Amino acid sequence: MDETMKQFQQSLVEVETEAEHLLLARHQLVENDRVRNGNREALTALRKRARTTKTSVPSPFESIMKEIERAESRPLVREVCTTCGNHDSKENTWMMFPGTDVFARIPFHAAHTILEKDQARLDYDAQKLQSYVKEKTFSISEKGVLADKISLGVLRSLVTLTDKPK
Repeated sequence: MDETMKQFQQSLVEVETEAEHLLLARHQLVENDRVRNGNREALTALRKRARTTKTSVPSPFESIMKEIERAESRPLVREVCTTCGNHDSKENTWMMFPGTDVFARIPFHAAHTILEKDQARLDYDAQKLQSYVKEKTFSISEKGVLADKISLGVLRSLVTLTDKPK
């Protein structure tokens, strides 16, 4: 083989490898979105059970001010969970842990805390994957996907090649 054919073959291998990495990252992004949607649905179900929304729970400052108006004997600082609200946070709820088929009965507050941390991690992973997909797509398009190196007819014939059984 002459030198130009070796370079051509090497560029084909590089583009195919990068395209394979791009497809794997896109597949992982779809799976990540599926898990994120499941987490979001679970958090919504927990908020409905606690009869709260993200905006219905008063801020710690608002709750402190209301308590100061009512009575002077109560403590000044009380932590208010945005998901639990006034719901009994020690009440047990069933939860299936991610990646397993195991159900466990854990406190309500622990369940939504686990889901919220997992959701934050999944959001971060999704942003990383999106930037990786963008970078790989730009890299492949920057190489021109060989359009400037070979003619369209030769590229079509390479795509339609099939191995014949012996």
